[in-house]
Amino acid sequence: MSFYDEKRIYDDFDFKAFEDKVDSKQIENILSLDEISELDFLALLTKKAVPFLENIAQKARNISINHFGKSIVLFAPLYVSNFCINNCAYCGFSTRNNIERKVLSFDEVEDNAKIVSSLGIRHILLLTGESPVKTSLEYLTECVKILRKYFEAADIEIYPLSVDGYKKLGEAGASGLTIFQETYDEPLYKTLHTKGAKTDYKFRLETLERGGQAGYRNLNLGALLGLGDFVSEVFFMGLHARYLQKKFPSSEIGMSFPRIRAAEGGYKAQTIISDLMLVQAICACRIFINRIGITVSTRENNKLRNNLIPLGVTRMSAASNTQVGGYAKKNNTKGQFEISDAATLQEIKDMIYQRGYQPVLKDWLKL
Repeated sequence: MSFYDEKRIYDDFDFKAFEDKVDSKQIENILSLDEISELDFLALLTKKAVPFLENIAQKARNISINHFGKSIVLFAPLYVSNFCINNCAYCGFSTRNNIERKVLSFDEVEDNAKIVSSLGIRHILLLTGESPVKTSLEYLTECVKILRKYFEAADIEIYPLSVDGYKKLGEAGASGLTIFQETYDEPLYKTLHTKGAKTDYKFRLETLERGGQAGYRNLNLGALLGLGDFVSEVFFMGLHARYLQKKFPSSEIGMSFPRIRAAEGGYKAQTIISDLMLVQAICACRIFINRIGITVSTRENNKLRNNLIPLGVTRMSAASNTQVGGYAKKNNTKGQFEISDAATLQEIKDMIYQRGYQPVLKDWLKL
């Protein structure tokens, strides 16, 4: 039984009818509990909970400090290829977009690794478009080996692999896996992904389980907010994270909350996710799963990221570049999406210090 089977329990669940029954007294009661149920979590995501957002945020902040202290791990993404076989309506790398395609040579991977490492960052995230031909398992294995020469931790965000594939990358030095389901709404998923291996909803949904079976110590999930209904998407993200925590207790589970940003192809968000909604999602997830890593990337602007720090964030990307080999500034391609926070690493560190937190450049699990 996988999370796919567990999620199907809610196939016919009426989210609107549930929200209509939520009242203020129920929200107050939930906030008084040390542990909340999945339906309590769902109630905290509804509009009925918005008047209590300040109390929700304070509870989330206290939980975060109790479990993680006041530290923020910083990492940088490195895109090694934008070749992709998938047609995803919202993605700048989609095969339908007429963009310059590139895959880095091993020398170029090393050049970019040296530049990022020289900034002081010790945690890298390797990303690609989804093309097993242009970025084969053998190619990615060599990339990971190169990155481990310069970084204490190398995570991967690539196309879904088998357990054996993840084991091979783990043997090369990869220790963390990030993959976004994009949307947990299966019918919507099928309309957004019309070509390529990514059309297989179930195989993608079970990817992190294969990573857990391969022994990865960091498993990070997320949905691309703006594709579907806000409440149900974040609800299933929370259920997915809790499922993984129970199934792989030796792994650290993390969540990301990316909102759609402008990208090649011009896709427009179907649901506008406000800053307030983003705060509500992060805080509700923290209360539901106390020990959960929460990442906010440079998709969000500097001011918002600053304000999110006390609310449960544990990881932030810094000095990011979404172009293939973008750190070396040579023959750059279009990025996967537009970055909203262009602050330097030092500026981000200063911002974190000003909030009374400690920026951490090493892999915190090794501290």
